Amino acid sequence: MTAHPAGSGRRHGHGLVLGKFYPPHAGHHHLVRTAQERCERLTVLVCAASVESVPLADRVAWMREAHPGARVVGAVDDIPVDLYDPAVWEAHMAVFRGAVGEPVDAVFTSEEYGSELARRFGAEEVLVDPARSLFPVSGTAVRADPVGTWEFLGPGVRAALTRRVVVLGAESTGTTTLSRALAAHYRGRGGIWARTGWVAEYGRRYSEEKLAALRAADPAADWADAEFASAEFPVIARRQDADEEAAARLGSPVLFCDTDSFATGIWHERYLGARSAEVEEIAACGPRRDLYLLTDHEGVPFEDDGLRDGPGLRPWMTGRFREELTRTGKRFLVVGGDRRERLETAVRAVDALLAEGWHFADPLPENKRGGTSMTAERR
Repeated sequence: MTAHPAGSGRRHGHGLVLGKFYPPHAGHHHLVRTAQERCERLTVLVCAASVESVPLADRVAWMREAHPGARVVGAVDDIPVDLYDPAVWEAHMAVFRGAVGEPVDAVFTSEEYGSELARRFGAEEVLVDPARSLFPVSGTAVRADPVGTWEFLGPGVRAALTRRVVVLGAESTGTTTLSRALAAHYRGRGGIWARTGWVAEYGRRYSEEKLAALRAADPAADWADAEFASAEFPVIARRQDADEEAAARLGSPVLFCDTDSFATGIWHERYLGARSAEVEEIAACGPRRDLYLLTDHEGVPFEDDGLRDGPGLRPWMTGRFREELTRTGKRFLVVGGDRRERLETAVRAVDALLAEGWHFADPLPENKRGGTSMTAERR
């Protein structure tokens, strides 16, 4: 069938966009938006191979979030890639037809193989920006250099790739000071780093509100009158995770957090004398953290801000944080010294983390005879 450029204005009944979306980027989203404008209904088929390191479910979820008006379906396609073997083509088509489940009127694509794909679906091919002039990006480029292609990534992908650094420690050991300073340091690098996020400790706000409620009933109340119930800590942990996730979706490739839901478990132990299975489950199911910075209490004067119990518990809490970080196999570093020393130590650790880069498993190898590829750049 004859290929038509996307700007021809002709509308179609049921359109199809097919890709690996490994991971999805602005070029993919432009392709889908263009197809949606030209079709009464659109199916987006996400195909993933088992060897790839981004789960199919994540890619489907990202595409559904970005394109709520489209029908997004996923399929595992572990068939070898060879466009010059009719039997291989038909094996792929069996996967595609099974996932789509109904006739297709138009295939929207930017790939050379789009004409053959459309022909096998008995559909019209519609070309969308095959030169990549509007969005000069590809899945291959994103996998090779997420930082360099960050501006082309959507919120869900950014949240998945963001390196998350958590600063935790006992009371009055400088966690807020250090985490704020780290965020300011990386923002100062400019470019995409100017959007580096910082996540406040929700438990702090919760405590302020708790004390305010006590004083509304009794103006003479102070922090010693506050009592915590176990059920309050899961609320704090879930909100901390939610705030962190929201910040990761909008920021740079690194995010700094003043505590997290893992630390909430230690605070439960501090106030209730035992661990909370519910809080530990929340922390275990929460987002991946890449580095923990534990602020040492040694050499830091205790400052009573009205929401602290005193310096006596600081050594115990520092020890418990260290024990639990070690027990759970988390990557962590204890930072000590004055403010300047702590910031310099932390920056070196974060720079080392970022220098490790991002690692994606290679897609299935492909037969490149003649140069046409089932996993061409945009895919």
